[in-house]
Amino acid sequence: MDFLGVVAIIFFYILILIVGIWAGRKSKDAKGLEEGEHTEEVMLAGRNIGTVVGIFTMTATWVGGAYINGTAEALYNGGLLGCQAPFGYAISLLVGGVLFAKRMREEGYITMLDPFQIKYGQRVGGLMFVPALFGEVFWSAAILSALGATLSVILAIDMGISVVISAIIAVFYTFTGGLYAVAYTDVVQLFCILVGLWVCVPAALLQGKTASITRNYSEWIGDVGGFREWALWWDCMLLLVFGGIPWQVYFQRVLSSKTSQGARMLSFVAGVGCILMAIPPAIIGAIARNTDWSLTEYSPWNNGTVVKVIPPEYRNMVVPIVFQYLTPRWVSFVGLGAVSAAVMSSADSSVLSAASMFAHNIWKLTIRPHASEREVIIVMRFSIIVVGIMATVMALTIHSIYGLWYLCADLVYVILFPQLLCVVYMTDSNTYGCLAGYLVGFILRISGGEILVGLPAFVHYPMYDEAEEKQYFPFRTMAMLSTLATLYSVSKISIWLFRSGRLQPEMDFLGCVVNVPPERIALRSDVSFNVSSETLLLSKTNGLPGENGGGAGGKANPTFSESSHLHPQHAINNSYAAIEQTPG
Repeated sequence: MDFLGVVAIIFFYILILIVGIWAGRKSKDAKGLEEGEHTEEVMLAGRNIGTVVGIFTMTATWVGGAYINGTAEALYNGGLLGCQAPFGYAISLLVGGVLFAKRMREEGYITMLDPFQIKYGQRVGGLMFVPALFGEVFWSAAILSALGATLSVILAIDMGISVVISAIIAVFYTFTGGLYAVAYTDVVQLFCILVGLWVCVPAALLQGKTASITRNYSEWIGDVGGFREWALWWDCMLLLVFGGIPWQVYFQRVLSSKTSQGARMLSFVAGVGCILMAIPPAIIGAIARNTDWSLTEYSPWNNGTVVKVIPPEYRNMVVPIVFQYLTPRWVSFVGLGAVSAAVMSSADSSVLSAASMFAHNIWKLTIRPHASEREVIIVMRFSIIVVGIMATVMALTIHSIYGLWYLCADLVYVILFPQLLCVVYMTDSNTYGCLAGYLVGFILRISGGEILVGLPAFVHYPMYDEAEEKQYFPFRTMAMLSTLATLYSVSKISIWLFRSGRLQPEMDFLGCVVNVPPERIALRSDVSFNVSSETLLLSKTNGLPGENGGGAGGKANPTFSESSHLHPQHAINNSYAAIEQTPG
């Protein structure tokens, strides 16, 4: 064990912990807040995150340990064309800013699941929680696993100890400070990443064992391959671009912005930040590729055997290997702090996001509609601990954790992106279309298999490679488009069947087309926690006063459902009726 390195990493962790506790104290006292504001204070930092802090926390969340290691590995293996993540995530932030940031912030949602539950009902909208939750948990576990592997290489300490300590610190300041703590620690962590990586780059270049990285600059573009490789490349790029949008870690920052215009701006600038933060790990990958490793003390199998190039199975550890064998000890400790900062800045965000969705969308809006705000905050903090424990256990016990995360990321792209697009932009989308699209997307994605988790391919799409057991056909994008087409067509067909009289109104068992009660609670344009929660809560009473009944004497509608009064089509119909009755 390298005790000097352990001391350095302990110092870094103490710094992050102090910043997290200090930032958490910025949260206002609950006694001085109105109903609904305390939740926003904890989950969204009171919607008071400025543009500068927002840009830092958005960028730091995306630039995790896997982002740094993956960028270096891609450059080592063959060039920029293989380095998809930085460009994909940067474009994703730009697209998210154009399509969703302004609209979602203007509506005043608490989480990205709110529009689903408001339009489709609590339980149906809650289905979207499943891929979102697993995506966040598996992502946290994957990056904690990466951190443990990095610390074990540089400091020669047990991977389990490093993962557990890192998780405890991240969970502690997230538990105590909410988004304030996460956001302000992200600022410090992004600074550490930037300084740490750029200190390591010149140190690695000047050690005399690396040839000039410009000697084969023509190879840095790389080569994808033939037609089938290009098909897979575009499938993965589209997954990164559009599948990188429907994550609560993204929308938590968008919704915490002071203004809708600020939400869009931080998304745009953070996209540029992701590209800039990919430069140092890309250079590190180039340095590793141009190094004769037989001149160093690097022995991949720890048996004295030296190699000229890093074996393929160890190339995911390019960054820590460069830190360990090509830089002075003190520089490697600085670089280790950068990787640790990158991991913690992503892990704490994912833990808070998953806990916020459970407390607000599942506990408050589905399981316990009458829960007080204090109860919701308690549940959220308890969820932070549970999610942190789950991620830690998975990081230590599941060897294919990256495979599980890849599969969940695919489901986010295939299911959540088209669903989010329709719920925001398609007025006529309804619960029937939502459920049908969800089912079609899930079946098509699972049918393609996932070799990383041992899931066989039930369907061999065109260009399937039997020897590699690999799908080259862009079936993920096909599944995403199928979800979108199914949602749109089933929604339109269900509306036509009911409104044309081909199906009787009582067959509208989800109450979202014609079996809509006359009562409707119109939501304000700025939907706060208590407004959206109370609206959903009223649907359970099944006894709201009628519009013409007046007061408590209104008659309850016997077919009142949890989602029907939230369907926007009813409001549109009422608006048209009001216009027609207006004299003049």
